[in-house]
Amino acid sequence: MSHSRRNPETLLEALADFESLVEVGIGRRSDIAAALAARGASVTATDVHDRSVPDGVRFVRDDIVDPDLSLYEGFEAIYAQNLPPELHRPALEVAREVDAAFLFTTLGGDQPAVPVERVTIDAGTLYVARSSESR
Repeated sequence: MSHSRRNPETLLEALADFESLVEVGIGRRSDIAAALAARGASVTATDVHDRSVPDGVRFVRDDIVDPDLSLYEGFEAIYAQNLPPELHRPALEVAREVDAAFLFTTLGGDQPAVPVERVTIDAGTLYVARSSESR
């Protein structure tokens, strides 16, 4: 079978199709959010700590384990970089609740704690969670 489904090279490429995104736990890695905003996407970043974010990115302090769902409503995708396993399920639940895609990377050898499809990117593996149950 010759499926020419080329994997995106980077996380940014994988997220490029979404017009509105929330980055969960931005920490000090704001390069993806900045690049998405520079491409015209609407980007909101969240973290449990106050963080400075680049121009064009909105920051809201929020805990994905005890989220303010209104912050995530209306966004097409929720994504996270180096997301620790204990946050996979809470983030997926938020994505399901607001009907958004959920894409994330983990740190090192952490395995996803939720059902995912794996996409190889240059920085490792991007996990795309199945955010909608088949109803």
